[in-house]
Amino acid sequence: MTFIFYLALFLFLGLCALLCLVILIQESKSLGLGASFGGDPGDSLFGTSTADVLKKFTAWLAGAFMIACVLLSLWTGVLSRNKSRYVPPAIEETQS
Repeated sequence: MTFIFYLALFLFLGLCALLCLVILIQESKSLGLGASFGGDPGDSLFGTSTADVLKKFTAWLAGAFMIACVLLSLWTGVLSRNKSRYVPPAIEETQS
C-alpha cells in the first residue's frame, strides 16, 4: 500500500514539474521564456496556434493537479488515521 502511495506521490511531483515548464514556456506580454529558445514570436513548434494549444494543455494539467491534490490529501488522511489506531501492547516492567 505504501509503495503505491509513494508512486502516486512521485507521479504528482512529475505533474508539478511539467505544469511549471508549460507555464514558463507560454508567451507572456513581454515574450517570457518562450523567446529564450531563439524563436520569433511568429515561429512556433506547433504552428500558428501555439498559444491556444498551450493554454488548453495548461488548463488540463491544472485540472489534473487539483484533482491529484485532493486525492493525495484524502489518502494521506486515511493513512494517518490507520496509523493512529494501532496501539502497541504495554511493556510491563519487572523489578528484581
